[in-house]
Order: sequence, then structure tokens, then C-alpha cells
Amino acid sequence: MKASMYDIGEAYTYYKKFIYNEERQVLLKRYGLHVAGSVPSIDWELFGAILTGDHGKQGYGSDLTGHEIKSSVERASFEYQYHLHGGKQKLLDDMKVRHIFISYSDDYKNIEVRRMDGKQLKERFRAWLPGLEQNYAEGPGRRQRYRKSIPFGIVKKNGVLIMSVKDGELVETEN
Repeated sequence: MKASMYDIGEAYTYYKKFIYNEERQVLLKRYGLHVAGSVPSIDWELFGAILTGDHGKQGYGSDLTGHEIKSSVERASFEYQYHLHGGKQKLLDDMKVRHIFISYSDDYKNIEVRRMDGKQLKERFRAWLPGLEQNYAEGPGRRQRYRKSIPFGIVKKNGVLIMSVKDGELVETEN
């Protein structure tokens, strides 16, 4: 494996034990339960924390002190959700932090992890700001949440591949 600023080995160990847990996958299938979507977002956030060495952040803003963690099934967009209280601060924070995008197969056997800096996405986030402010304006149309997405194609084209897992095995890491 190549040297990296990320702890890919530890992240992969966590992935094998908690995300792509083969015993759990077998049980889910045996009992006719959905495999896709069976990994909670907190597991992806912990995976991202282990990978980056970053820690959780209290209050509003990014998931980790310097990173936002996003996960989505292969080739699907990555959803950003902003809440009434703190949503604007989170959006401004998203312009500054690094973003970790995790694409996974339905059975979690395959994942690709990419990174993008907030400054790469700043114009997109800035374009969301008027809609967010309108969404939270006083009146009958006021909502609790504002949702936007970044398409997978943008992440694949502009993001840096950190690691890739195929059939449960680590096959590629960042340069």
C-alpha cells in the first residue's frame, strides 16, 4: 500500500468489522431484511473519523471538526440537509471544511472514498444560500429542513480517490 495522510488501514479494519460484517449480511438476507441502508450514518461518520484522525464536533456544523462525511449508494447523489436552527451556520461551515464522500454498493462489498475541499464546492454552496434563507423565512411556507444534493458525477470528476474496496478487499489507496 502507498503512504497516505489518512489511516486507511484502521479505517479498513473498521469497515470489515462493522460496515461489511459478513455474518450480519447473511442474517439480513436470511430473514428477508434490506441490506442496503442497514448501515447508520454514525458508522460512516466514525469510519471517516478513523480515516482522517479527526474528532466529532459539538453543536451545529460539520460532522467532524474539519470534515463533513457523506455516504450514498453507488452513483447516487450526496444529500446535504440544513435545519432551521443552525442551518445557515452549517452551510457556511461546509464552504470551509473538507468533504469525505463514500459511495457503496447495495451489499457494502464495494466502496469508494473520495475527498474534496470546501473551497472546491464553495460556489455551489453559495448558490444554495438564497434558497436556504427563503426556506426559513417567517410565514406559512416556512420549513424545518432545507435539502440539496451534490451529484455523484461531480464528486467522481473532481474528488481525489482516497481508497477503494472491491469484493470486501482493499484494492486502492491514495497516492
